[in-house]
Amino acid sequence: MATLPKAHLHLHFTGSLRLGTLIELARAHDLHLPDAFVEHWPPRLASVRDERGWFRFQRLYDAARACVRSEADMRRLVREAALDDAVEGSRWLEIQVDPTSYAPFVGGLTPALEIVLDEAAAVSRAGGAPVGVMVAASRIRHPLDARTLARLAARYAGDGPGAVVGFGLSNDERRGDTREFGVAFDIARKAGLALMPHAGELLGPAAVEETLDALGPDRLGHGVRSVEDPRLVDRLAGEGVALEVCPGSNVALGVFDEIDEVPLRTLVDAGVRVALGADDPLLFGSRLVDQYVFARDRLGFGDAQLADLARGSLLASRAPDEIRNAAMADIDAWLAAHPA
Repeated sequence: MATLPKAHLHLHFTGSLRLGTLIELARAHDLHLPDAFVEHWPPRLASVRDERGWFRFQRLYDAARACVRSEADMRRLVREAALDDAVEGSRWLEIQVDPTSYAPFVGGLTPALEIVLDEAAAVSRAGGAPVGVMVAASRIRHPLDARTLARLAARYAGDGPGAVVGFGLSNDERRGDTREFGVAFDIARKAGLALMPHAGELLGPAAVEETLDALGPDRLGHGVRSVEDPRLVDRLAGEGVALEVCPGSNVALGVFDEIDEVPLRTLVDAGVRVALGADDPLLFGSRLVDQYVFARDRLGFGDAQLADLARGSLLASRAPDEIRNAAMADIDAWLAAHPA
């Protein structure tokens, strides 16, 4: 699975941290980490279908994020994420960051984003997976904050490593009014950015449909609960909206009880384009390759179907044509070397 070329389209900035790096940063900044990171990793997470479960998950995420407190920390995070992805066969990584969290330590929103972009370009040249950046607003902040981030993302919009390639909306989808973020997404759309909000993880088909109508996304983070309405699945397939499916995350957070319940095959069989993602390896203990292993060992995907998943990830990405075309050719070579 590590030799299968693929794109990684659902990886959060803080959530990409190596556990060892997190522990080192906590010590360097004299910060206390929850026992879940030190004694019980990966953490035992409560179901986020219960809002108390989401609160506990968010507390752990916030504790990790608080350890990233300098330009050097941010650069290390980007560099290690790209190097780790390259080892797993990722030919293109789109990492999701809300610069708001890091701005106080580096002089503001613009410097925070520029640091991420600069290191993304540097590590791409140095042998890591080429990195495009997705700026993500948070649903728990005011929609005006999202507009500020959209305008910032638009200033750095571009193609290739070290550019902003997309705009997203993350955090608890039970919070906020999706429609109120429409202006921010219009700003991003006019700048040519891909639109990638989260939807259909904590809430069901109605929330997904509202997101489609209000934001006009190119992809959805998760979207797995769309299967509760076959008509909506047909709409996703017909409109070409890709889903970033993260099986390990879905189970760790209690969206589904077992990997076998993740509706990956239902979505693929219905013609929905899917890109597998790791979401937050730091919290869930599984990385990108693990998602392909889950698909193979638990969901019955054969080599040809795994190759199709990898192709789908590249087609759903904002990877430059030369990167996508080279990876597609290498997928064909991988499949030829692994006949069923």
